[in-house]
Amino acid sequence: MFSLRGKPLNCFGLTKKVVYENEEFNLLQHALNIEESIEGLRYNKIVIATDADVDGMHIRLLLMTFFLQFFPDLVKNGHVYILETPLFRVRNKQETHYCYDETEKQAAVKKLGNKPEITRFKGLGEISPDEFARFIGADMRVQPVMVMPETHIQQILEYYMGKNTQERQEFIINNLKIELDLAEETPPPTT
Repeated sequence: MFSLRGKPLNCFGLTKKVVYENEEFNLLQHALNIEESIEGLRYNKIVIATDADVDGMHIRLLLMTFFLQFFPDLVKNGHVYILETPLFRVRNKQETHYCYDETEKQAAVKKLGNKPEITRFKGLGEISPDEFARFIGADMRVQPVMVMPETHIQQILEYYMGKNTQERQEFIINNLKIELDLAEETPPPTT
C-alpha cells in the first residue's frame, strides 16, 4: 500500500521532469516501478482509495490526471481502478455489514433488526487498519477506469484540468442534479 500525503500536484501541462521532481509522484513512480516505462509495472492493479467526498473526488481526479498525462497505457490496459469505500457500518454482536449507500444501509438494518449500531464513515481516516482489511480483498468493490478508443485524452484533460474555469463551472451548474428524499423532508403531522 502506498499512501499519499495531502492532495497531489495538478500535473496537467507540466513536463515529466517537473513532475518527477515532485516528491509524492516520484515516490509513486518508484513504488510502481514505472519511472522509465510501464514494462516493469510491479502490480497488475493500481487501486485508488480516497474518501467518498468532494476532497476525495478531487484527489482521484489529480491522480487520474497524472496517470493519463504520463502513463496513459496503464489506464488503457486496465490497470487502474477506483475503490468504492463504504459509507456505513451496520452491526450487532453477531454480524457486521458494510454499506455503500442508503438502500444497502436500510437492508442491513432490516436484516439485523432490533436496533443495530450504525456508524457513518466520514472518511478513510476513521476506519482502523484492521477494519479496512475487512473490505479490501478478492471481493472488494472496485470500478475500472476505462478510456474508450475514440477518447481524446488531451482534450478531456484540458477541459477538466485546464484554465477554462468559467466553461467548466457553467457545465457543472447546468448539469448538477440533487436528489431529495422527500420522505425525510416531510414534516411530521401536527395534532
